[in-house]
Amino acid sequence: MMIEDSSGAFIRNIAEVPWREFPNHFGGALSKPLVMPETAGARRIDYRISMYQPMAYVARHHHKVQEQVYHVLDGEGLMEIAGKNHVVRKHDVIFLPPGVEHAISNSGLTDLVFLVVTSPATDDEKPV
Repeated sequence: MMIEDSSGAFIRNIAEVPWREFPNHFGGALSKPLVMPETAGARRIDYRISMYQPMAYVARHHHKVQEQVYHVLDGEGLMEIAGKNHVVRKHDVIFLPPGVEHAISNSGLTDLVFLVVTSPATDDEKPV
């Protein structure tokens, strides 16, 4: 049960948030949008947990103004950064500044589970 106060602060259990397959995510690339404008009224942050089944991936893309941090919790896969593939696994942290082309895929044998923090929450703002 979500606990929320009048300030907008809340505590929510991860099980309360349904899995979604966002656009350009394929093959069982699922995410739970835990804190973002649509789910929490956040203005500057998008925070989600993702679970990619073996062979699942997000298409190569970049962000105009958004910064991202990926934190791998379990499994292993490939993170493509600017055309180069890097094996990522538990406890790896990846930082992606705006404009860097990237993709992530599960090339391992078990689910790839990771957190993604994106700021600002949308890519509509003017570059700084």
